[in-house]
Amino acid sequence: MATSTSTSRTSDFFREVVAECPVDPRLEACLQCGTCGGSCPSGPDMDHTPRTLFAMIAAGMRDAVLRSNTPWYCVSCYYCMERCPQEIRITDVMYTLKRMAIKAGYSAQTTAPKGPGFAQTFVDHVENYGRSFELGLITRYYLNHRPLDALKMAPLGMGLLKRRRLDLSPRPIRQIEQLKAILDKAREIDAAHAV
Repeated sequence: MATSTSTSRTSDFFREVVAECPVDPRLEACLQCGTCGGSCPSGPDMDHTPRTLFAMIAAGMRDAVLRSNTPWYCVSCYYCMERCPQEIRITDVMYTLKRMAIKAGYSAQTTAPKGPGFAQTFVDHVENYGRSFELGLITRYYLNHRPLDALKMAPLGMGLLKRRRLDLSPRPIRQIEQLKAILDKAREIDAAHAV
């Protein structure tokens, strides 16, 4: 469970989101500068910028946040985190909101009907390689949803490759078979609880 240093001016929903994050997301440090939204390659598709979503979380707008398509369009490129002057763990917040939306049954109500499928592509990469393969994820997203914009993203991709933030091919983790065994056991436990 994550901790947050200052939550006195925040809603219960804000505290719930912070608690659900695997690490302290530093959400209380958001300056509302908008650098995250201006940096996001998926920004035009999102119904709220990350900055707006964080303000909605602070205001306790639980239903609107969990129905938002914004987390589903996050391509996990980490460019927003790279540029955030407050080092907010924006991508971690997006994953947390996806989990919360699925758990609360909001994922089917999002305005991003392909969002859950996109998330499944990410999960497939993690299950097969033990980690995300961002280049494959971004490439599949643009080819499926915005093929004409793919060339516009080339400078960003080159910059991320230059900074070693992207790999050209997926690199499986060591002992991937152990991860697959753990995931199989988790599915087995989940199926037993679903009965």
